[in-house]
Amino acid sequence: MPPSRLLASLVMCAAFAAMPLGTARAAAACGSGSFDAWLTDFKAEATAKGISAAAVSTGLNGVTLDQSVITRDHSQKVFSQTFEEFSGRMIPPRLTRGSNMMKQYGSVLSRIEEAYGVPGEVLVAIWGLETDFGVNIGKFPTIRALATLAYDCRRADEFRAELMDALRIVERGDLAPAEMRGAWAGEIGQTQFMPSSWLKFAVDFDGNGRRDLMRSAPDVLASTANYLKGHGWQRGKDWEPGGPNFAVLQQWNKSDVYARTIAAFATQLSHAP
Repeated sequence: MPPSRLLASLVMCAAFAAMPLGTARAAAACGSGSFDAWLTDFKAEATAKGISAAAVSTGLNGVTLDQSVITRDHSQKVFSQTFEEFSGRMIPPRLTRGSNMMKQYGSVLSRIEEAYGVPGEVLVAIWGLETDFGVNIGKFPTIRALATLAYDCRRADEFRAELMDALRIVERGDLAPAEMRGAWAGEIGQTQFMPSSWLKFAVDFDGNGRRDLMRSAPDVLASTANYLKGHGWQRGKDWEPGGPNFAVLQQWNKSDVYARTIAAFATQLSHAP
């Protein structure tokens, strides 16, 4: 799985640990008390924030802690590959398939570029790098993973907000909880949106009444374009390092090596026969 787009900001929890028992809500005191008690409190807060009782119930009932997610989060290593190493490993195996995808979805990509200003090469490059064009979207139950990370202390506030947004996706009818499977850190869909990005940028481009980033390639590609447009993509401008749109690719992934790899892959796709 490619490096997460999440910022590695640490959440300080010492203040909560120092509070007398009962002065902080179980949901606020990350990692203190049982997971079940924390989850009960979180359900109450979600309902208080206007999420329907049905969405809270279907999304969270029976959810348990996933220790493997905590282990993965705590054992992340600094991304140390050079651009040459990473791009050399990632682009060549995907170039032929990427070129084929450009042809297969040519009319869709043209309509997306007209609507959002983002060329198909960039979208297909992201699609290939994130999940091998939808083949490897991840198998972790998203709500369980997010609940685990929200309970843990390392980035509790960040994942707490994402868990709320996952419930809003359920409430909106985009996905059922059982359909929400993805990366261990909560990314879902064929270009790996966090729930907050799904809510903000997902679009129904195939016109079937659902924003489906799990199965619908038009929705996936258009939503990715909408994300890039929302982060400042300039129609017709360069995406290579130094160009005005390279900074937008860095918003997609904070790793300079990853952003450069997207740019290089897109450029190669633009020159493919």
